[in-house]
Amino acid sequence: MNLQQLRYVVATAEHRTMTDAARSLYIAQPALSRAIRDLERELGMTLFARSGRGVVVTAQGRRVVKLAREALDAVREIESLSTHGHASEAELRIASIPSLEPGLAGRLLPAYTAEHPGVRIHIVRCDGRDGVVSAIRDQRADLGLTDLPVPTDLISHPLERQEIVLISPPGVDLPDPVPMRKLNGMRLVLPVPGSSRRREFDALFAKHGVAPVVATQLDERGNWLSTVRSGTASMLWYRGMAEQAARAGLVVRTLDPSVRRVIAIVHARRRLPAIAQEFLSVAESGSAA
Repeated sequence: MNLQQLRYVVATAEHRTMTDAARSLYIAQPALSRAIRDLERELGMTLFARSGRGVVVTAQGRRVVKLAREALDAVREIESLSTHGHASEAELRIASIPSLEPGLAGRLLPAYTAEHPGVRIHIVRCDGRDGVVSAIRDQRADLGLTDLPVPTDLISHPLERQEIVLISPPGVDLPDPVPMRKLNGMRLVLPVPGSSRRREFDALFAKHGVAPVVATQLDERGNWLSTVRSGTASMLWYRGMAEQAARAGLVVRTLDPSVRRVIAIVHARRRLPAIAQEFLSVAESGSAA
């Protein structure tokens, strides 16, 4: 068994379908299926069993997957030792949703780079929480910065509670803070139906007995501010976007009662590279969760 085969086994176990696993590995699905079959013949055991359109890990397979993850983690740890010896080559990949990037760039990154000036930081920009989760699962990022909750296959380290505010076009007649009942009938930009973010908004509205008017449904949050600037609707988002919104000429108001979400650093359930462990330590030392 070689490192490539180990990666194939772990990816298949994580994605539960050959198609998704192959996509994450950037290989053709038939090639991955053949590689898994060849490995099973080599080991003399069945690692995956068909289940509908996907696969499930067998009892023997679970043990192999566990050991494969440990082996890959050890390889990454060895590689990180090498990059510490050549600091200019070390790169830390952090997935983040757009509204949290200002805090990441303004507070966390300066604190980390002051202690580790030789490490390059690559921000993997994700449209939302689901994008951050996918980036971590597909190993396109070492760490993720997002709000909770996240699936249980990821580990989360809460950093702070961030307030959700109302961002409106200028000229909208509202008090500050805005009573939650004022959202009833208000035109809002919201995520598309069926998304995890939309379900959370809908639950918030139901809790307070309000029914906003859906002005626009967008998953690309980078377009939300431009929609509000057009004067057609307001939006609910994090206080971290307040400065950006104010620069765009928009009005930021607090909600009453206050609504807050936990912001966390998340990562896969595997040993982190040394540079990622160090970033997590720096972030947690200044957390306000």
